[in-house]
Amino acid sequence: MAVPPGTVILDNPPVRVRQCRHGAMLYHLNDAYVGRSLDVYGEYSELEARLFCHILRPGMTAVDVGANIGSFTVPMARAVFPGGEVIAIEPQRLLHQMLCANVALNGLRNVRALHAGAGRAQGRAVAPAIDLAVPRNFGAVALADSGAGEAVDIVALDALGLAQCHFVKIDVEGMEAAVIEGAAETIARCRPILYVENAYADKSPALIEQLLALDLRLYRHVPPLFNPDNFFAHRHDIFNRVASYNMLCVPRESANQPAGAHEIHSPADRWSWSAPNSRPL
Repeated sequence: MAVPPGTVILDNPPVRVRQCRHGAMLYHLNDAYVGRSLDVYGEYSELEARLFCHILRPGMTAVDVGANIGSFTVPMARAVFPGGEVIAIEPQRLLHQMLCANVALNGLRNVRALHAGAGRAQGRAVAPAIDLAVPRNFGAVALADSGAGEAVDIVALDALGLAQCHFVKIDVEGMEAAVIEGAAETIARCRPILYVENAYADKSPALIEQLLALDLRLYRHVPPLFNPDNFFAHRHDIFNRVASYNMLCVPRESANQPAGAHEIHSPADRWSWSAPNSRPL
């Protein structure tokens, strides 16, 4: 029997399972963005999820780098079914455990969830601990070379040996350049579309230059977290215009370039920090 939208399937504070837009989702109530959005809207950054599902087709292979609890992994896995696969990579143990739970809750057999970070080469890093008692953005925790926290493996995407790769989403709190460097062979061989966070003004010029050198065309994508057509029909923007700052990176040879999108032509393009009517996540 179908579960009605919004049904609370399990309420065990500080975690809750609710029937959301893309399926049953387990989330933490103190997670100020992903968890709160799922709780209030029944979705998280749905305008991004819609873009990913527009790109993906059955049989494709996608990689979700910085998968968090799987709010994008779940719809991506549905979009590539049957015959496709999603490799979801998340270094924070709590978030990885919830990612695995959400994959299992939705019966998704085409997801490979790795408890690891991604970077330029195989190695180790430290995932700082998350204080679960304090409301905060659980996803805004960058890996460190040393210090307090839990040691975690770093994998290079090239080392995964993917036979095919059509789409890679990268959201790793300023470490995007290292992930791309570690995926250079895969990008050259498979020519996937990349979706890359570009939220750090000091790192943006080098990141843009790196991506342009891979013969990709770059397009601005700044979706607000609030979707007026959200699953629970909640009318108010609880995030006060917060948006995510990203680039859609399409191989230059592809005929599927997004019509009417703002194209980024050089590292001097400072579009991210002058976007109208939005605040960065």
